[in-house]
Amino acid sequence: MTSEAGTPIQTPPPISTDVLIVGAGPVGLFAAFEAGVVGLSCQIVDTLERIGGQCIELYPDKPIYDIPAIPSCTARELVDRLMEQCRPFDVPIHLSQRVETVRQREDGRWTVTTGQGLVFDTAAIMLAAGNGAFVPQRLALPEATTLEERQVHYSVRNLSDFADKTVVVAGGGDSALDWALALRKVARRVVLVHRRNGFSAVASSVDEMRRAVDAGEMEFMVGSIAALHAPDDKLASIEIRQIGGTAQIDAEHLVVLYGLVADLGPIANWGLKIVGGRVEVDTSNYESSRHGIFAVGDIANYPNKQKLILSGFHEASLALRKAYTYAYPDKKRVHVHSSYDAGLAERIASGSGHHE
Repeated sequence: MTSEAGTPIQTPPPISTDVLIVGAGPVGLFAAFEAGVVGLSCQIVDTLERIGGQCIELYPDKPIYDIPAIPSCTARELVDRLMEQCRPFDVPIHLSQRVETVRQREDGRWTVTTGQGLVFDTAAIMLAAGNGAFVPQRLALPEATTLEERQVHYSVRNLSDFADKTVVVAGGGDSALDWALALRKVARRVVLVHRRNGFSAVASSVDEMRRAVDAGEMEFMVGSIAALHAPDDKLASIEIRQIGGTAQIDAEHLVVLYGLVADLGPIANWGLKIVGGRVEVDTSNYESSRHGIFAVGDIANYPNKQKLILSGFHEASLALRKAYTYAYPDKKRVHVHSSYDAGLAERIASGSGHHE
């Protein structure tokens, strides 16, 4: 490849690793730690802008009760602990990177490319991508598209952006209630809009929301978003469809939190056996129908599959031991319990990423 001036453009060499983990949610993060324990180098890629996967996107501050040896923790705390656990192995994490193509070479290794230009040379691929790439469920109104990121939002990045503004929050799940409650502390007016009086959020959030409404700290309306009025390409008001007619709310921002929808995206074109939107695997090692590609966590499918974080931890552990045979086909790995692994203990104690 050459530049317009005719001089060669140096493309960076592929990033070489033993395992490429696709997905930076809890299962992907634990897999990164376990890869270090097994003796494998790894890299992580994720389409999202931050680590944590579905847990952080949907319920960052809700309690989780079924993580072994941790009676209760929030999703955010779990992700923080997993990051701390895998820190000694210094695993590179590439965010906002969507894997597009995978190609197996004659030597058995894989060339993996992302839509943003990264190229990986890896012995094995581990899909820990939940149900695929998660994208927000968008408002089905044509006028919403031009207002995205300015006045129509599908996430809340900075509460200060809404200071002293009128904000409508649409949705009835945990994220919608959590953000409506948080926004009431900075916005001039907050109106929560949901299609019914029942919610899919946890009871404590619903109770807190109703108390806030009774106290006049925020408002709640039963209805759905019918139209956005944006003269001069600037949101001025929102029309709410209700059983008895319509209502109009003058507002400067609309936060739509209808949840995330799963999209396998390019994974559907990788030649894997897929049933019901999930990747079929062999439960002896969680390998897919293509040797060298593994699926763990929610994206994996097999009889009696349980969509639990702890199940994903188990699946990743077994998958990595099979992946070892692809990374080091001429080397026999001897199993050692972590309690007796002096090298592992030293690395964890020192926090060093060095691994022989």
